[in-house]
Amino acid sequence: MRCFLGLVGGEDGATAVEYAVMLALILMVVIGSIGTLGNRTGGMWAGINSNLQSVGFIR
Repeated sequence: MRCFLGLVGGEDGATAVEYAVMLALILMVVIGSIGTLGNRTGGMWAGINSNLQSVGFIR
């Protein structure tokens, strides 16, 4: 309990919260970027697969 009260009353607690908020924002950006990149490359790979099937390379 003393440890928690020390974090709340001192400057270290504020710093920890700031780092947690920064980490959350960075994770949101990374997850959003991965989702967007996945959607775009998924269409690209589907097109490549279609082209390979049309020339008989893949059955």
